Amino acid sequence: MRIKKFKKWRKRTMGVLVSLFIVSLIVVSLAISRVSSYKKYIYNIEDIPKGNDTIIVLGAGVRSDGSPSDILADRLETSLEVYNEGVADSFILSGDHGREDYNEVGAMKDYILDSNIDESIIFMDHAGFSTYDTMYRAKEIFKVKSAVIVTNEYHLPRALYIARKLGIDAYGVKSDKRAYQLMDNYRKREMLAKLKDFVYVNIIKPEPKFLGESIPVSTSDGRLTEDDKK
Repeated sequence: MRIKKFKKWRKRTMGVLVSLFIVSLIVVSLAISRVSSYKKYIYNIEDIPKGNDTIIVLGAGVRSDGSPSDILADRLETSLEVYNEGVADSFILSGDHGREDYNEVGAMKDYILDSNIDESIIFMDHAGFSTYDTMYRAKEIFKVKSAVIVTNEYHLPRALYIARKLGIDAYGVKSDKRAYQLMDNYRKREMLAKLKDFVYVNIIKPEPKFLGESIPVSTSDGRLTEDDKK
């Protein structure tokens, strides 16, 4: 009798576990699909509506000499093309500057300055440790209402999803200009990142690691965001 009850319990338990697994797969698939659907906001530069507050450039690695990696240089070059099209009046350069010996945003600013861009319209986000942090800080610190986001095509749907869910009227421009090392790895990791940020935006809603005083891009001088840690 006990053996029959155990077999019945085991069968029922396995059925519940299988059902939960299937439901979990469906939920995960729907979440990733929802984030991916924001690729519809990726535009060609010439098709982007005019009058956006800023161009948000997402950071990437820098070389040992402090210069931008290929993937970062192409994001910056694309942002200059967007600026020259006249669709936004400023830049937010967002990246990792969590250590004195590593400074993505400093390298990004130097690159933009080499194109004779007025320093007053270049805003540095030194605490852009993740895409979520960047968009949250753009909304809360830089008071961005509309933006053009520049990053690689694989990354754009998630960046646009976060920005728009946080209340930024955002459009995306892909920065891919060549083949990049490790791109297959980036794409694989992006699937998990989409799921994580779906949960962040809709359920957990955490604040970024660092916030701070407001520096509205529409009324402030970008030089206020400079520091001496280069």
